[in-house]
Amino acid sequence: MKLTLKALTVAAAMFASSASAADPDDLQKLKDTLGCFRCDLIRADLSKTDLIGADLSEANLFEADLSGANLFGADLSGANLFGAKLNGANLSKAYLNGADLKKADISGANLEGVNLSYASMHGAILCNTTMPDGSVIYSGC
Repeated sequence: MKLTLKALTVAAAMFASSASAADPDDLQKLKDTLGCFRCDLIRADLSKTDLIGADLSEANLFEADLSGANLFGADLSGANLFGAKLNGANLSKAYLNGADLKKADISGANLEGVNLSYASMHGAILCNTTMPDGSVIYSGC
């Protein structure tokens, strides 16, 4: 019985620690400098409730892996998201005005509340960008 309980405790601890797979050092680097070149931010919580405060305007997230990240309501205005992986990310109500999304992958991302034509993405650069439905946009090349 003790062995079973111990195994369940270890399994629960492993599951809990895998809930956010983002590299803690990369998260700290982003918080300190707003720059995280090729960072591992997989499933990171970068929403308004996180310590970062969701103000990622002008952040350098060049080729960062933000797959499955929670960016609900985040301000990514003017952010460098060139080549970033945002597949499956929650970008609901995010601000992407002037963001560089060249070669970014936002397939499967939640863009609810993000107007792809007007305010929320005004001036965003979409060149070879994979959209949530899997289509590729070349309009900003």
